Amino acid sequence: MKNNTIRLTESAVMLALATVLSVVPLLELPYGGSITLCSAVPLLIIGYRHGTGWGIFTGAVYGLIQMLIGLKNVMYFTTPLSVIAVILLDYLLAFAVLGLGGIFRRFSKAQAPALSASALLCCVLRYILHTIAGCTVWAGLSIPTAGALVYSLAYNATYMIPETIITVLGALLLARMLDFRKETVTRTVTEHGRFDWLAAGAGVAVVAALIYDVREVFSHLQDPETGDFLITGLANASWGAIGIVTAIAAVIAGILLLIRRNKKA
Repeated sequence: MKNNTIRLTESAVMLALATVLSVVPLLELPYGGSITLCSAVPLLIIGYRHGTGWGIFTGAVYGLIQMLIGLKNVMYFTTPLSVIAVILLDYLLAFAVLGLGGIFRRFSKAQAPALSASALLCCVLRYILHTIAGCTVWAGLSIPTAGALVYSLAYNATYMIPETIITVLGALLLARMLDFRKETVTRTVTEHGRFDWLAAGAGVAVVAALIYDVREVFSHLQDPETGDFLITGLANASWGAIGIVTAIAAVIAGILLLIRRNKKA
Protein backbone atom coordinates (compact mmCIF):
# COMPACT_ATOMS: atom_id res chain seq x y z
CA MET A 1 0.00 0.00 0.00
CA LYS A 2 2.84 2.36 0.93
CA ASN A 3 4.66 1.62 -2.34
CA ASN A 4 1.51 2.30 -4.36
CA THR A 5 1.03 5.63 -2.59
CA ILE A 6 4.62 6.64 -3.29
CA ARG A 7 4.29 5.61 -6.94
CA LEU A 8 1.03 7.52 -7.44
CA THR A 9 2.37 10.61 -5.67
CA GLU A 10 5.62 10.64 -7.62
CA SER A 11 3.77 10.10 -10.91
CA ALA A 12 1.38 12.98 -10.22
CA VAL A 13 4.25 15.32 -9.33
CA MET A 14 6.29 14.29 -12.38
CA LEU A 15 3.29 14.64 -14.70
CA ALA A 16 2.70 18.16 -13.39
CA LEU A 17 6.40 19.05 -13.78
CA ALA A 18 6.57 17.63 -17.31
CA THR A 19 3.44 19.57 -18.29
CA VAL A 20 4.77 22.87 -16.92
CA LEU A 21 8.08 22.38 -18.75
CA SER A 22 6.20 21.63 -21.98
CA VAL A 23 3.96 24.72 -21.88
CA VAL A 24 6.88 27.05 -21.07
CA PRO A 25 9.30 26.03 -23.84
CA LEU A 26 12.83 27.23 -24.38
CA LEU A 27 11.93 28.01 -27.98
CA GLU A 28 8.86 27.99 -30.22
CA LEU A 29 9.95 27.36 -33.80
CA PRO A 30 8.40 29.63 -36.47
CA TYR A 31 6.63 26.93 -38.53
CA GLY A 32 5.74 24.66 -35.62
CA GLY A 33 7.25 22.48 -32.94
CA SER A 34 8.98 23.55 -29.75
CA ILE A 35 12.15 22.86 -27.79
CA THR A 36 11.62 22.33 -24.06
CA LEU A 37 13.83 22.23 -20.99
CA CYS A 38 13.90 18.45 -20.48
CA SER A 39 10.10 18.07 -20.31
CA ALA A 40 10.47 14.35 -21.07
CA VAL A 41 12.93 13.67 -18.23
CA PRO A 42 10.32 13.47 -15.41
CA LEU A 43 8.54 10.71 -17.35
CA LEU A 44 11.80 8.90 -18.04
CA ILE A 45 12.51 8.92 -14.32
CA ILE A 46 9.09 7.41 -13.54
CA GLY A 47 9.79 4.61 -16.02
CA TYR A 48 13.24 4.09 -14.53
CA ARG A 49 11.99 3.96 -10.94
CA HIS A 50 8.74 2.06 -11.34
CA GLY A 51 9.17 -0.11 -14.42
CA THR A 52 8.24 0.14 -18.08
CA GLY A 53 4.61 -0.92 -17.61
CA TRP A 54 3.79 1.87 -15.20
CA GLY A 55 6.04 4.23 -17.14
CA ILE A 56 4.16 3.64 -20.39
CA PHE A 57 0.85 4.19 -18.62
CA THR A 58 2.13 7.48 -17.14
CA GLY A 59 3.45 8.52 -20.56
CA ALA A 60 0.06 7.81 -22.14
CA VAL A 61 -1.64 9.96 -19.50
CA TYR A 62 0.83 12.73 -20.33
CA GLY A 63 -0.03 12.25 -24.00
CA LEU A 64 -3.72 12.84 -23.20
CA ILE A 65 -2.78 16.02 -21.35
CA GLN A 66 -0.76 17.19 -24.35
CA MET A 67 -3.68 16.39 -26.63
CA LEU A 68 -6.00 18.56 -24.53
CA ILE A 69 -3.45 21.39 -24.57
CA GLY A 70 -3.06 21.09 -28.36
CA LEU A 71 -6.70 20.25 -29.11
CA LYS A 72 -6.77 22.67 -32.03
CA ASN A 73 -4.41 20.33 -33.90
CA VAL A 74 -6.93 17.49 -33.63
CA MET A 75 -9.71 19.79 -34.85
CA TYR A 76 -8.05 20.01 -38.28
CA PHE A 77 -9.31 16.49 -39.02
CA THR A 78 -12.89 15.67 -39.95
CA THR A 79 -13.00 11.89 -40.43
CA PRO A 80 -13.08 9.54 -37.39
CA LEU A 81 -10.16 7.49 -38.77
CA SER A 82 -7.89 10.51 -39.18
CA VAL A 83 -8.79 11.81 -35.70
CA ILE A 84 -8.00 8.42 -34.14
CA ALA A 85 -4.75 8.17 -36.10
CA VAL A 86 -3.45 11.59 -35.04
CA ILE A 87 -4.41 10.98 -31.40
CA LEU A 88 -2.60 7.64 -31.39
CA LEU A 89 0.52 8.62 -33.33
CA ASP A 90 1.10 12.23 -32.26
CA TYR A 91 -0.04 11.94 -28.66
CA LEU A 92 -0.77 8.60 -26.98
CA LEU A 93 1.99 6.48 -28.53
CA ALA A 94 4.48 9.33 -29.06
CA PHE A 95 4.51 10.15 -25.35
CA ALA A 96 3.82 6.66 -24.01
CA VAL A 97 7.25 5.58 -25.29
CA LEU A 98 8.81 8.02 -22.81
CA GLY A 99 7.79 5.51 -20.17
CA LEU A 100 10.59 3.24 -21.40
CA GLY A 101 13.03 5.19 -19.25
CA GLY A 102 14.01 2.06 -17.36
CA ILE A 103 14.40 -0.28 -20.31
CA PHE A 104 18.20 -0.51 -19.88
CA ARG A 105 18.18 -0.63 -16.09
CA ARG A 106 18.40 -4.42 -15.93
CA PHE A 107 21.38 -4.43 -18.30
CA SER A 108 23.50 -1.85 -16.46
CA LYS A 109 24.09 -1.28 -12.77
CA ALA A 110 25.44 2.17 -13.61
CA GLN A 111 22.52 4.59 -13.48
CA ALA A 112 23.82 7.40 -15.72
CA PRO A 113 24.53 5.30 -18.86
CA ALA A 114 21.28 3.35 -18.46
CA LEU A 115 19.06 6.40 -18.07
CA SER A 116 20.75 8.46 -20.78
CA ALA A 117 20.63 5.52 -23.23
CA SER A 118 16.93 5.10 -22.46
CA ALA A 119 16.41 8.82 -23.05
CA LEU A 120 18.03 8.55 -26.47
CA LEU A 121 15.94 5.51 -27.43
CA CYS A 122 12.69 7.09 -26.26
CA CYS A 123 13.32 10.30 -28.20
CA VAL A 124 14.16 8.34 -31.36
CA LEU A 125 10.93 6.34 -31.02
CA ARG A 126 8.97 9.54 -30.49
CA TYR A 127 10.58 11.06 -33.59
CA ILE A 128 9.64 7.98 -35.64
CA LEU A 129 6.00 8.18 -34.52
CA HIS A 130 5.74 11.90 -35.29
CA THR A 131 7.30 11.23 -38.69
CA ILE A 132 4.78 8.47 -39.45
CA ALA A 133 1.96 10.80 -38.45
CA GLY A 134 3.40 13.51 -40.67
CA CYS A 135 3.64 11.45 -43.84
CA THR A 136 0.20 9.84 -43.36
CA VAL A 137 -2.50 11.81 -41.55
CA TRP A 138 -0.86 15.24 -41.94
CA ALA A 139 -0.05 14.76 -45.65
CA GLY A 140 -2.14 17.17 -47.69
CA LEU A 141 -2.73 19.49 -44.72
CA SER A 142 0.39 21.12 -43.29
CA ILE A 143 2.66 18.66 -45.11
CA PRO A 144 2.80 18.43 -48.92
CA THR A 145 1.46 15.17 -50.31
CA ALA A 146 4.36 14.84 -52.75
CA GLY A 147 7.46 13.63 -50.91
CA ALA A 148 5.58 13.54 -47.62
CA LEU A 149 8.00 11.09 -45.99
CA VAL A 150 11.13 13.14 -46.76
CA TYR A 151 9.37 16.33 -45.71
CA SER A 152 8.13 14.77 -42.47
CA LEU A 153 11.60 13.44 -41.65
CA ALA A 154 13.12 16.90 -42.16
CA TYR A 155 10.37 18.89 -40.43
CA ASN A 156 10.24 16.74 -37.30
CA ALA A 157 14.05 16.76 -37.14
CA THR A 158 14.03 20.56 -36.70
CA TYR A 159 12.67 20.25 -33.18
CA MET A 160 13.28 16.60 -32.26
CA ILE A 161 17.07 16.70 -32.74
CA PRO A 162 17.57 19.57 -30.25
CA GLU A 163 14.89 18.11 -27.96
CA THR A 164 16.77 14.80 -27.97
CA ILE A 165 20.13 16.41 -27.22
CA ILE A 166 18.72 18.42 -24.32
CA THR A 167 16.77 15.44 -22.95
CA VAL A 168 19.82 13.16 -22.97
CA LEU A 169 21.98 15.87 -21.35
CA GLY A 170 19.36 16.49 -18.66
CA ALA A 171 18.92 12.77 -17.95
CA LEU A 172 22.69 12.26 -17.73
CA LEU A 173 23.19 15.20 -15.37
CA LEU A 174 20.36 14.21 -13.02
CA ALA A 175 21.46 10.58 -13.03
CA ARG A 176 24.91 11.68 -11.79
CA MET A 177 23.47 13.93 -9.11
CA LEU A 178 20.54 11.87 -7.77
CA ASP A 179 20.09 8.16 -7.06
CA PHE A 180 16.73 6.98 -8.43
CA ARG A 181 17.29 3.31 -7.65
CA LYS A 182 16.27 3.43 -3.98
CA GLU A 183 12.76 3.69 -2.56
CA THR A 184 13.47 7.31 -1.68
CA VAL A 185 15.41 9.48 -4.12
CA THR A 186 18.71 10.55 -2.56
CA ARG A 187 21.76 12.49 -3.63
CA THR A 188 24.55 10.49 -5.20
CA VAL A 189 27.46 10.20 -2.79
CA THR A 190 31.14 9.40 -3.21
CA GLU A 191 32.99 6.52 -1.61
CA HIS A 192 33.41 8.77 1.45
CA GLY A 193 29.64 9.13 1.81
CA ARG A 194 29.49 12.76 0.67
CA PHE A 195 27.73 14.52 -2.17
CA ASP A 196 30.24 15.91 -4.68
CA TRP A 197 29.04 19.51 -4.91
CA LEU A 198 32.01 20.67 -6.98
CA ALA A 199 31.57 18.00 -9.67
CA ALA A 200 27.83 18.66 -9.69
CA GLY A 201 28.40 22.39 -10.14
CA ALA A 202 30.82 21.75 -13.01
CA GLY A 203 28.26 19.46 -14.66
CA VAL A 204 25.47 22.02 -14.29
CA ALA A 205 27.66 24.74 -15.86
CA VAL A 206 28.57 22.58 -18.85
CA VAL A 207 25.03 21.30 -19.46
CA ALA A 208 23.53 24.80 -19.12
CA ALA A 209 25.95 26.12 -21.74
CA LEU A 210 25.25 23.22 -24.08
CA ILE A 211 21.50 23.77 -23.76
CA TYR A 212 21.99 27.45 -24.62
CA ASP A 213 24.14 26.51 -27.61
CA VAL A 214 21.62 23.95 -28.90
CA ARG A 215 18.77 26.44 -28.55
CA GLU A 216 20.68 29.19 -30.32
CA VAL A 217 21.80 26.97 -33.22
CA PHE A 218 18.49 25.21 -33.86
CA SER A 219 16.42 28.39 -33.63
CA HIS A 220 17.71 29.18 -37.14
CA LEU A 221 17.42 25.76 -38.77
CA GLN A 222 13.71 25.72 -39.60
CA ASP A 223 12.45 27.52 -42.69
CA PRO A 224 9.62 29.78 -41.41
CA GLU A 225 7.82 29.55 -44.76
CA THR A 226 7.90 25.79 -45.37
CA GLY A 227 9.11 24.13 -42.15
CA ASP A 228 12.02 22.49 -43.98
CA PHE A 229 15.30 21.77 -42.21
CA LEU A 230 17.40 24.77 -43.30
CA ILE A 231 21.11 24.03 -42.89
CA THR A 232 22.05 27.42 -44.32
CA GLY A 233 20.44 28.96 -41.24
CA LEU A 234 23.66 28.18 -39.38
CA ALA A 235 25.05 31.41 -40.80
CA ASN A 236 22.42 33.36 -38.82
CA ALA A 237 23.30 31.82 -35.45
CA SER A 238 24.97 34.11 -32.92
CA TRP A 239 28.32 32.31 -32.88
CA GLY A 240 29.93 35.06 -30.83
CA ALA A 241 27.40 34.59 -28.01
CA ILE A 242 27.75 30.81 -28.30
CA GLY A 243 31.52 31.09 -27.97
CA ILE A 244 31.30 33.40 -24.95
CA VAL A 245 28.74 31.26 -23.10
CA THR A 246 30.71 28.08 -23.83
CA ALA A 247 33.97 29.68 -22.71
CA ILE A 248 32.46 30.98 -19.46
CA ALA A 249 31.00 27.54 -18.69
CA ALA A 250 34.34 25.89 -19.45
CA VAL A 251 36.17 28.29 -17.14
CA ILE A 252 33.66 27.77 -14.31
CA ALA A 253 33.77 24.00 -14.72
CA GLY A 254 37.57 24.04 -14.89
CA ILE A 255 37.88 26.09 -11.70
CA LEU A 256 35.45 23.87 -9.80
CA LEU A 257 37.20 20.69 -10.92
CA LEU A 258 40.59 22.16 -10.05
CA ILE A 259 39.36 23.01 -6.54
CA ARG A 260 37.95 19.49 -6.28
CA ARG A 261 41.25 17.92 -7.27
CA ASN A 262 43.19 20.05 -4.80
CA LYS A 263 40.79 19.17 -1.99
CA LYS A 264 41.12 15.45 -2.74
CA ALA A 265 44.91 15.78 -2.79
